[in-house]
Amino acid sequence: MKKREKLSTLAIIIGCICISGANACTGITLESDDGGVVTARTIEWGESEMDNMYTIVPRNYVQQSMLPNGETGGMAFSTMYGYVGLAVVEPGWVVDGMNEAGLSAGLFYFPGYGQYPEYDPEKRANTISDFQLVSWILSRFSTVDQVKKAIQDIRVVSIDPRASTAHWRVTEPSGKQIIIEFVDGKPNVYDSELGVLTNSPEYPWQLKNLNNYVNLIPGTAGPVQFGPITLRAFGAGSGLLGLPGDFTPPSRFVRASFLQNYSIKQDTAYDAVMQAFHILNNFDVPLGTEFPVGHAPVNMPSATQWTVATDMRNRVVYYHTMYNRTIREINLGNIDFATIQFQSHPLDSIKAETVIPVLISR
Repeated sequence: MKKREKLSTLAIIIGCICISGANACTGITLESDDGGVVTARTIEWGESEMDNMYTIVPRNYVQQSMLPNGETGGMAFSTMYGYVGLAVVEPGWVVDGMNEAGLSAGLFYFPGYGQYPEYDPEKRANTISDFQLVSWILSRFSTVDQVKKAIQDIRVVSIDPRASTAHWRVTEPSGKQIIIEFVDGKPNVYDSELGVLTNSPEYPWQLKNLNNYVNLIPGTAGPVQFGPITLRAFGAGSGLLGLPGDFTPPSRFVRASFLQNYSIKQDTAYDAVMQAFHILNNFDVPLGTEFPVGHAPVNMPSATQWTVATDMRNRVVYYHTMYNRTIREINLGNIDFATIQFQSHPLDSIKAETVIPVLISR
């Protein structure tokens, strides 16, 4: 596919996302007893099957930003740190990844509440497209404080006026994490204490909304004497009765916060990675739930096209997809970023589940 065709494809995708709201990314963060930090998230797109791939970017690789209306001369940047990213549509459009310093970054859709700076052709050399911001962060920085400072000096734009805005989560191996949201053309940077992110509304509102669920507790509620009768729970877990189960961003933020917070802390970062996949199973979006009955535009295994978990302690990226739930790993320790070539590969070499027959002895 030629670059112009890819730009058109991306414009269609992000334009449709803005119109239909067909996105439901959910992110969590886990820590382990061995000092590990794991960021994990889902990515949803129910309109069509995206070209999903992983990209390996070496040190000293130069990239240049796309600009609105196909203009050239956007911000150029080279990689101080090699990185691995999961990309959509085009290898350079990395939406989640980690660099060799252990810094991770991810893009989450933020429709209806964000606003980028107005595009100014006179400032194009300092302007970067939102779909390339993750690549810029992973290329240039090793700490969230560095990102927090540098984000004030660039201009982030969308290449298509129909597109949804985005916000970003950036995490360093220490566990320090920030959320970046552009509102009224200016970057707001928040320290993320919970480690959870979904979509709209803005991050401070999501935190305040958690107060509506102050009554929820782990375990089983009751029994309670209710006049002449005793009320008893029907089963275990009734302390979380009322935890929202729909797929709206506020509900997913609440659900992710409670499931993450009350999950058992694991011994190792690897164990935390496996736990993250189990938690995020609760956020898989069956395709038919996003559209009126009979109006789903495609038939795919899921609107959740892939799920990724990043172990920043051991520098390993794990993922599985809607086609194959087998977990795959990319170990950055096995990559020589000084010599490897820029490359990308599909997330699925074969779009089918790995099914292992069980041998029955006679």
